[in-house]
Amino acid sequence: MRGDDRDDPFGDIFDEIERMMNEMAGNSSGAVSDGSGFTSETHVDIYEADDQIRLVADLPGVEKDAIELKCDGETLTISAASAHREFDERIRLPTRVDEHSASASFNNGILEVTVDKVDDSAAIDVE
Repeated sequence: MRGDDRDDPFGDIFDEIERMMNEMAGNSSGAVSDGSGFTSETHVDIYEADDQIRLVADLPGVEKDAIELKCDGETLTISAASAHREFDERIRLPTRVDEHSASASFNNGILEVTVDKVDDSAAIDVE
């Protein structure tokens, strides 16, 4: 085995850098594009606690007034647009939530949404 036949230990790092550069240029292979440079890929992290779910989404270049959020208790929809990108993401929540308890904040391109969980079942009193 020659030395150059081994796996490159930095190959994954370079692949990730290339993916991020393509994404910034609007050429992301995993994103849906309409040919104008707009993509619909949004990075969203979901954190689940005992009584709440918190979603954190990266929306670079978006103004607060350009964000529209909708929640039906099972799915959160994030729609937003900047001069260079459009974001339209439907996120299936890991458990049912009380959509009326939702609160959101937006700071430096980071959207944070918090919603209260709803109990899966209700106790029924027998009389």
